[in-house]
Amino acid sequence: MLTTNQKLPEFSLTAVVSAEHFEAFETITHESYANQWKVLFFWPKDFTFVCPTEIHGFGKVEKALQERNTQLIGASTDSEYVHLAWRNDHKQLKDSPFPWLADIKKELSTAMGILDEDEGIARRATFIIDKNNVIRYASMVDEKVGRNPQEVLRILDALQSDGLCGCEWRPGDAHITV
Repeated sequence: MLTTNQKLPEFSLTAVVSAEHFEAFETITHESYANQWKVLFFWPKDFTFVCPTEIHGFGKVEKALQERNTQLIGASTDSEYVHLAWRNDHKQLKDSPFPWLADIKKELSTAMGILDEDEGIARRATFIIDKNNVIRYASMVDEKVGRNPQEVLRILDALQSDGLCGCEWRPGDAHITV
């Protein structure tokens, strides 16, 4: 798995950006969202049970991320057509406010080091990437456990504060001084 201080790999993937059929697809690359931070999170499969809770949860913090000059991006190894069908089938996902990458060839998942080769799916991984496409945070959890988007937001705040941040640090808290 790629980790901190490594570069986001080059990629060019189709993403679902809308539930509307004629506006649904857009190409997104590693150069998209230049001069912005990025939160890139992968889920294992569409039409599952834990994944929609996370996608919906991350969607609820999308505006807070935008306020921090950060683009939220989701991804799985499903195709753009499966993504679109799921968005249109699942009430909480239909209006998802961020792009969903279709890593159907598994190139990005492989490059990020998160492909479960036995299952052929991306693992449940999260990356925070700075304006220079350098990974500043990386984590992976078991497929059975959903992530906490509020914690990802807290970590982003700490990284963007550029100070030494103790456990449970929040914006407005003092930085550690040495």
